[in-house]
Amino acid sequence: MKRLIIHGDPGIRKGAIVDYDGTELVCFGINRNGEWHGPEEVQLWCTVGTEDEYEDYEKRNYTPHFLDVDRVDAEDVDVIRAKADLAV
Repeated sequence: MKRLIIHGDPGIRKGAIVDYDGTELVCFGINRNGEWHGPEEVQLWCTVGTEDEYEDYEKRNYTPHFLDVDRVDAEDVDVIRAKADLAV
């Protein structure tokens, strides 16, 4: 699990699957920063990981402060699925 900071908006939301650095990652949570008083383009601070790490994310079995951080432009992220399906 790691933090992925995306400069720009590739059109993803919570539950998206992206291909970054040759690995498919699931976006567990997304914080959208910079729309009002931030930089010229929005930044998405995504908590990403593999599907088997989702239970640790749900139970908060990690320390957000100590996650590895990668920064990438929106053009460098391949979107496989833009958002999760709604569960009823």
